Amino acid sequence: MPKRPRPCGNSPAHIKAQYRNASFVGNNRVVFNIKGNDYRLVVAIAYRLQVAYIKFVGTHREYDAIDAVTVEMG
Repeated sequence: MPKRPRPCGNSPAHIKAQYRNASFVGNNRVVFNIKGNDYRLVVAIAYRLQVAYIKFVGTHREYDAIDAVTVEMG
């Protein structure tokens, strides 16, 4: 039987418990450090739906040039 994807969580505390490197930046946005902080992933969380929308994926340097609270995938 195929594995079901794990829900993204129904609260910031639930996400922080699963992903200790998660940072909450406002506007329901969460930043994840990937590969020893080489890359950053910014997602917007719809907690009631338990859905994460990818807003940005890039290097640490690219992340420094964006506003994580307002960035949208182009």
